[in-house]
Amino acid sequence: MEFPVLHRTLGTTGPQVSALGLGCMGMSALYGDTDRAESIATVHAALDAGVTLLDTGDFYAMGHNEMLIGEALRSAPAKAREQALTSVKFGALRGPDGAWLGYDGRPAAVKSFAAYSLQRLGTDHIDVYRIARVDPDVPIEETVGAIAELVEAGYVRHIGLSEAGADTIRRAASVAPIADLQIEYSLISRGIEDRILPVCRELGIGVTAYGVLSRGLISGHFARDRKLAANDFRGMSPRFQGENLQRNLDLVEALRKVAEERGVSVAQAAIAWVLSRGEDIVPLVGARTRERLTEALGALDVTLSEADLAAIEAAVPADAAAGDRYPAEQMAHLDSEH
Repeated sequence: MEFPVLHRTLGTTGPQVSALGLGCMGMSALYGDTDRAESIATVHAALDAGVTLLDTGDFYAMGHNEMLIGEALRSAPAKAREQALTSVKFGALRGPDGAWLGYDGRPAAVKSFAAYSLQRLGTDHIDVYRIARVDPDVPIEETVGAIAELVEAGYVRHIGLSEAGADTIRRAASVAPIADLQIEYSLISRGIEDRILPVCRELGIGVTAYGVLSRGLISGHFARDRKLAANDFRGMSPRFQGENLQRNLDLVEALRKVAEERGVSVAQAAIAWVLSRGEDIVPLVGARTRERLTEALGALDVTLSEADLAAIEAAVPADAAAGDRYPAEQMAHLDSEH
């Protein structure tokens, strides 16, 4: 596969990465059944296409996703393996039954989480390391300070944040250079535009945008009558419920008309829109198959004119989505929403 846009830089202090990153969570958990062989083949195809940024979390299926990435990297060609960059989230606590038990940002926990991630990934360093959710019981300065010590010791290359609000971002950046903020950003999740994105730009912090297809909701592939598996967390997501789902899929159909007029898929239009928001934004695509990866990479060939952007935003206005992006209990853990 040709990869037409090679690099963007994560902030003023972060690494050069591919213009699209690969979000690997769904290869292990939360979207129903998984296919290990296809997942590894998809990682290999992404690396072969020039994708360098692989995003994971140590709590994705309780370490399974990190081990999967480690396996994929070990079996990839040496050149691809050397170019791959790992972005790892930590801090979410899970029970053996998969239950969510809170978050831990204590300095000792930060270093312990890192030790286990390095072992599972089979590497001697993590390229970007970040707490998945701000721990309300630990000052962000302490959590970031612990990552800074890991940077100094050579175990981590760059410090990131995830779902942090504007004030927290400022406090974190006062301790050490922050490469990027990982946060949900899409046509139907535009909350960062008011305060968070301006603060990131003021401080020279990049954005890695996840949920650019809103967990498949605005991919153009989600059917109105689709039955979700019991182990698919979208079954609890407000945007996938009842009338909310129907209203959101109406938006997708409006977007489909715009996309088809321009000869691209719905997913490509949605990804290209995020790419158009600035060179400091790197979308993460959660492709679980080579087919979906190929479609997503096609967005890099899409150049949107001002008229195209206006048509897309007319089809999907900024506040048009029905339902929150997470259930209420999880929304409460988002520092970015406070």
